Amino acid sequence: MSSHALGNEPQHTTETPFPSPSRPPRKMALAARIALLVLLVAELMDILDQSVVLTALPAIQTSTGAGPAAVQWLTAGYSLTVAVGLITGGRLGDIHGRRRILLIGTVVFLTASLLCGLATGPAVLIGARVLQGVGVALMIPQVLATLHVTFDGENRSRAFGLYGAVLSLANVLGPVLGGLLTEADLFGLSWRPIFLINVPVGLAVIVLGRRVIPESTAERADRLDLTGMLLSALAIVLILFPLTEGHTHHWPLWCFAMLGAGLLVLGVFLRHQRGKQNRAPLVALSVFRSRRFTGGLSAQLTLGLLCGLFFMTWTLYLQRGLGMSPFHAALAFVLLSLGELAGATIAAKSAGRFARRLPQAGALVALASMAAYGVQIGCRQADLTLVAMTGPVVLIGFGLGMVGGPLADMALADVPHENAGSASGLFNTAMHLGIALGTALTAVVFFAVTGGGPDGAVNRDAFTGVLWWAGGSLVLMWGLMFCLPGRATGRNG
Repeated sequence: MSSHALGNEPQHTTETPFPSPSRPPRKMALAARIALLVLLVAELMDILDQSVVLTALPAIQTSTGAGPAAVQWLTAGYSLTVAVGLITGGRLGDIHGRRRILLIGTVVFLTASLLCGLATGPAVLIGARVLQGVGVALMIPQVLATLHVTFDGENRSRAFGLYGAVLSLANVLGPVLGGLLTEADLFGLSWRPIFLINVPVGLAVIVLGRRVIPESTAERADRLDLTGMLLSALAIVLILFPLTEGHTHHWPLWCFAMLGAGLLVLGVFLRHQRGKQNRAPLVALSVFRSRRFTGGLSAQLTLGLLCGLFFMTWTLYLQRGLGMSPFHAALAFVLLSLGELAGATIAAKSAGRFARRLPQAGALVALASMAAYGVQIGCRQADLTLVAMTGPVVLIGFGLGMVGGPLADMALADVPHENAGSASGLFNTAMHLGIALGTALTAVVFFAVTGGGPDGAVNRDAFTGVLWWAGGSLVLMWGLMFCLPGRATGRNG
């Protein structure tokens, strides 16, 4: 960690080269470790809240009287707000200071979480969830951008490896934590602790973050491109809203009209950004000249698609296809998360020495494990137990855990520090767009087969078909990773 990065005053960051491979690795200073811990806790809190609500939805519906549409918007409103705000949130960090925007976002998120925990009706709860999304959109890009501009060499690779571990764990453990806290009924609060727990954690992030997270800004980002912000937000809404709602409404004509309009607005946005490149654009299009950023961004989009497709249908397969209780289905997620933790730990300890070969190996491990899982499903049918599936499930998680951190590290390595916020906003937006695409794809490859019915045999057959699509996504992701560097050399920013 650079010596000036431990200060608390805003500063412009400068490019620093990777240390020579022959140079002995530097130990991470204590202040840097604490800063990294605070950043990772902020990331964990953000990602957990995307999925922690899922297993609490029945209890929320009972206590608030929320109808089916309101229940859906408890998740859709949050996700759409996050996706819409990520690019703008990243650029705000470039302009006004990444630590400052991170802390402002934490205050917004903490306040919204308190409102969620105190809500008595669905309207207030949905509004508070949207406000949570605003806070997260401000926070998430700053975590990735601060890691990018603060750490270098092997410390950078370790930091991104831990980032990947937190990302993997949060995505899987969210439903588990939501179920446990709701079932525990702490102080008779039912589902409310899933939101209220954010208050003490958020306060700790604010207090420690103010002291230990280094401030950084971009050199030439002196104002926000408001027209670009509005165009990007409109394009994302027009694309993600029909992808989110299409299956519920059986894909009416207006869904395809919105998608077409979204692509049209996206084209207008790109044309506007080309004309703004020398006048503080929202997105620095120069980052797309980097083969590794473009390839990494595409791989991130594919990873999001895989997650959106696999995890939703896997939950339904476990409970409907195998007749598991929600608790036993949660245990299956725990098994997968343990595998992800092991894979991400290996990625963190490798410190980037294997370059693209490590995430590519992870994709192949996940692919082989999914193939073995498919064979097992076909052979054991309804008799497949949690114990029997432990091997392939843990290995699927192990492979995916080797992907997230190294992918972000190598994709952003060529991005100049002044564009770190913008690039990290794009990178996170790619994940959200991928998840929306994967969720929409479930209508074609899963629900079109099951019809939403509970028949076990039909759900098993449908999930076997999903595994083919998941395997194809892994192959595509493996191929896109050839855009990443093959050797552990280069420059940090």
